[in-house]
Amino acid sequence: MTDTHFPDHTPDSAPPAARRTMEASARKQGGRVPSAMARMATSPETLNGFLQANAAFESSTLDPLAREVVVMTMATRNECHVCVAMHTPRLRSLGASPELVAALRAPGEQPLPDERLEGVRRFTLAALESAGAVGDDRLQDFLSLGFTSRNALEVVLGIGTYTISTLANRMTGAPVDALPV
Repeated sequence: MTDTHFPDHTPDSAPPAARRTMEASARKQGGRVPSAMARMATSPETLNGFLQANAAFESSTLDPLAREVVVMTMATRNECHVCVAMHTPRLRSLGASPELVAALRAPGEQPLPDERLEGVRRFTLAALESAGAVGDDRLQDFLSLGFTSRNALEVVLGIGTYTISTLANRMTGAPVDALPV
């Protein structure tokens, strides 16, 4: 895609309904807006919808590492280099082992070194492959790892949230921004 279809908007160039969101992001990020957000601002509804869904997902009862497993499963499945790059430092900040990070970043289905987190990954893929009709066996496998029915639905929330992000990033051709040092 070219920048003419999905420009890197600034708070001044963004459609009016995205400006407040863009300004808030620029304040939080030292004056810059990540390219993925700047391009998604072409549709304020998509930008704001993603951010609202992400806030809901981040406040869910799934623990932070489990949420990141959902995100990285979506990112690698949908080949979103932006999400992989952005969420790798998040995994590290949560204390994820180098082996876990490498397995989550690898395309394909390399088993995760943590059984519980591997269960999250398998359940996420099962929900995607079956369009939510995971079946009692798959659900029971997930629940047997200490997760709840609520967590199962929160995985669905994460899938929806990161479907928006990964598909938008790919459609707009968003580049990976240099991460702050």
